[in-house]
Amino acid sequence: MSNFNEAQASVATPDDRNLAMLTHLSGILFWFVVPLVMWLVHKDKPERAYLTDQAKEALNFQITVTIGYIVSSVLTVILIGFLMWFAVWLACVVLSIIAALKAKDGVAYRYPFALRLVS
Repeated sequence: MSNFNEAQASVATPDDRNLAMLTHLSGILFWFVVPLVMWLVHKDKPERAYLTDQAKEALNFQITVTIGYIVSSVLTVILIGFLMWFAVWLACVVLSIIAALKAKDGVAYRYPFALRLVS
């Protein structure tokens, strides 16, 4: 479970909200690299709790997307993998944009089907 609560979202600075937004959007182009760096850099800073929480959420989602890509790559043998790969990519784009818009407003977004592997 996350150490972040909704009350802390209201004290998130505009810089934290902008960085959280960019962290969510970066997953579309840069995979898990930016969320991982943001989480590692800010995880020990309690004043950046909102940014840390959103970076961790984006990282967990990108790990889930990676698993989806691996499964769809294996399933290309029976031809359904191509369709699944497109569905995973589309979900990544749409959900990352939704998460970025929520993060910009200071809302702690939770992806609907992300595995919570990093806590």
